[in-house]
Amino acid sequence: MARFSRIEVALKMRKNGIVPIYYNSDVDTCKEVLRACYSGGVRVFEFTNRGDQAHEIFAELYRFCCEELPEMMLGAGSVVDGATAALYIQLGADFIVSPILNHEIAKICNRRKILWSAGCGTLTEINQAEEWGAEIVKLFPAQESGGSSFIKAIAGPCSWTSIMPTGGVEPTKDSLKEWFDAGAYCVGMGSKLLKNSLIASQEYKQLAEFVKSALSLAENVRS
Repeated sequence: MARFSRIEVALKMRKNGIVPIYYNSDVDTCKEVLRACYSGGVRVFEFTNRGDQAHEIFAELYRFCCEELPEMMLGAGSVVDGATAALYIQLGADFIVSPILNHEIAKICNRRKILWSAGCGTLTEINQAEEWGAEIVKLFPAQESGGSSFIKAIAGPCSWTSIMPTGGVEPTKDSLKEWFDAGAYCVGMGSKLLKNSLIASQEYKQLAEFVKSALSLAENVRS
């Protein structure tokens, strides 16, 4: 069962500004990455469902968070069907992120009051996701779907819409300022934030510092 309500998750996404996105088939590596992110100030983390038995890794990470990272909100991403969403919810997912718009996922998450973020690429899809109860929609792939100018254009007729761009966002002042100035609610970031070189060399203290710096940049450009 989720440890945090969907409202708590949504507010924390906004506060942190950045949601790290990660997958690795090695559970110990995942734990170290989670710990580094936590040390850097991250409190919302998306583990992606991208490998065989990924749900088993997630189950271990959920227990790890409960025991050692008590404030971490752990969600599952790359979820494309209702059955998979239900599986991760059963394992304790605090939120579900999908690269697509799927009504079955919406029904399952809403039934359990779990935050879900649907992948959208048009205003019509965003409108449909919001009708189905999505508090935050995922613009994916963000750069290819129109980039920051798309978010800015949406803000005119739909000022209530909360968008999390993923894909094309970088942990630099210029990139973050571009997206947040356009109206992004928060941003999702994978390897641009969680650098493969630092993880491969097990330089987790440096990773924590890099994540901390990115969060600070996000806070500064929004203020």
